[in-house]
Amino acid sequence: MKLTIIILFSILFSGCDLFSTRSAEAPTQSRANFQQAITPQLVIENLVNSLQDKNVVNYLACLSNPAYTKNVFTFSPSSPASSQYSSFSDWSEKSEEQYFNNLVVKIPSDLPITLELTNESYTPLGDSTIYSASYTLNVPTQDQSLPSTYQGTLIFGMIRDSRSIWCIYNWQDSKSSSSSLPTWSDLKGRMNY
Repeated sequence: MKLTIIILFSILFSGCDLFSTRSAEAPTQSRANFQQAITPQLVIENLVNSLQDKNVVNYLACLSNPAYTKNVFTFSPSSPASSQYSSFSDWSEKSEEQYFNNLVVKIPSDLPITLELTNESYTPLGDSTIYSASYTLNVPTQDQSLPSTYQGTLIFGMIRDSRSIWCIYNWQDSKSSSSSLPTWSDLKGRMNY
């Protein structure tokens, strides 16, 4: 009887690979070039890398998340863009996601978005930090109606959330007086459709 049961189980399990290992599944959220932002500098590094990688998950992870902080993300566009694009009247984190996704589909997969930051300054203010910089954003799109270079200055209000992770809760963009190029706000306004 025991032998019959053993033979029966052997036949049943021999064809189904019940105990064999399988290949690991790919993660649903790519985190390449992403680090836990335990310092304000890592938020900036993650932002630069998320643009280069065209990774919306990592990009949004740089912004404040209402699940972890009471500081709701706000964006203040440059003055010219503010008057040109009505979408800035109720801009939100969802608007950031929509702009980023709309932008990524216009760029060849093998070309990165590059963000160059200069004149960087970090000013600690208790439990927050103010970051400011001049920027040049290069967007290698094949859409001839879309400029490929944007310049301006930005100011980020940054705070540590309940997980002790730094994030951007306030983003102010402004046009540089020394540049005739459009600002990042112009790009966001055009891409938020």
